[in-house]
Amino acid sequence: MAMISVIRTKRSIVKPSEKTPSTTLPLSPIDRLAVLRCNARTLHVFKHGPEAASLIRNALSIALVPYYPLAGRIVESDDENSEIQIECSGDGVWFVEASALGTTLDSVDYFDDVESIPYDDLLPDDDHVPQSECFDPLVQMQVTQFGCGGFVIGLIFCHSICDGLGAAQFLNAIGEIARGLQKPSINPIWHRNFFPPSPPSLQEQDPNKQTPLPKLPLAPPPILPQYHLQHTNIDIPIHQIHLLKQQFHHKTGKYCSAFEIVASAFWRNRTKAINLLDPNTEVKLVFFANCRHLLDPPLPRGFYGNCFFPVTITTPCGSLTRSSIIEVIELIQEAKGRLPYEFGKYLKGGGEEDDPFAPPLTYTTLFISEWGRLGFNDVDYKWGPPVHVVPIQGSSIIPVGIVGSMPLPKKGIRLMTWCVEEAHRGPFVDEMVSWTK
Repeated sequence: MAMISVIRTKRSIVKPSEKTPSTTLPLSPIDRLAVLRCNARTLHVFKHGPEAASLIRNALSIALVPYYPLAGRIVESDDENSEIQIECSGDGVWFVEASALGTTLDSVDYFDDVESIPYDDLLPDDDHVPQSECFDPLVQMQVTQFGCGGFVIGLIFCHSICDGLGAAQFLNAIGEIARGLQKPSINPIWHRNFFPPSPPSLQEQDPNKQTPLPKLPLAPPPILPQYHLQHTNIDIPIHQIHLLKQQFHHKTGKYCSAFEIVASAFWRNRTKAINLLDPNTEVKLVFFANCRHLLDPPLPRGFYGNCFFPVTITTPCGSLTRSSIIEVIELIQEAKGRLPYEFGKYLKGGGEEDDPFAPPLTYTTLFISEWGRLGFNDVDYKWGPPVHVVPIQGSSIIPVGIVGSMPLPKKGIRLMTWCVEEAHRGPFVDEMVSWTK
């Protein structure tokens, strides 16, 4: 990859273009999960867009009027629960303009090789936030203009306030305004109170009955794994997906999705590659399913918070590696079929001994996420959709795969993985390449 010299030319705080409500908004119990107190980072690569930073900056300011909570900050409530919430302060978001005019996106192959991307240069830096404006922005954005006229958006988004669908909805709103719309076509809706009210405690039911709170043992700090996961991209041609869909329907009479096909092959082939010696060793597959439609009534169109639930599948590794892809797809579909019940039980606070949002972080637990349907690939600021959307690895110790799209104009699925140690990287690639032929 060609050497890139990125020069940050302007840093600023972008505030809503009009006065917005000054209030404090609650977050949902899912928003408040400790695992979501992190930032999601992505790069969005666009082939064309001269002077994109100025246009996007102005559209961002206008979009922050209906999306005014994103211009606020996370605070803790004053009550005894000390729960985090959003203070709609109108502080704004952090915006950086940059240039790499000595480089064309074609010369770096539109960042197809994610291992060579200078992430620190393309993501916004917040070292220069004015001291008088000390705040922790929920959204940070850098627009880097390249010599070819294309540009890259480096985005940092607080996961506590949006899931992937919500973040893409916000970016699409900016794109619509940049293209000349007066306001977004989808009206953003907060609606974080979708959990049913908690049942009264025993003491509230009978004030004369004193029920002591159980003493919970202090949990030891988690022991973090020592391995370091290696990155690998696996490109899956679209004809392979179509062929397996036909085979699955012919054998079972049912239909399956591209995600189910890729997840099945990924899980089985990775398990083969890591070569666990005991065939009874349990392996897990975990993915997070959108649950907006499972509520009664369903969440309104325009909701942009977190509403998902983990689907966890556990099976002995020997059984998994002996199974066909079709059998593993059926295993995944059975687990998805239990989602309405499991999510409904979670909403009611029912009976989970273990936190479903905290599966064990071990080498035998594999996470997979679907990005192809979030909406990032549809964002258009005036010059067409991105040619490439690059998720950035959040951890080197959590085995993960992300199902996305191959960079345009290619057709097919790209599985972006950080899932094996160096010793297992070759066998994993061999298994996946053999499967895709």
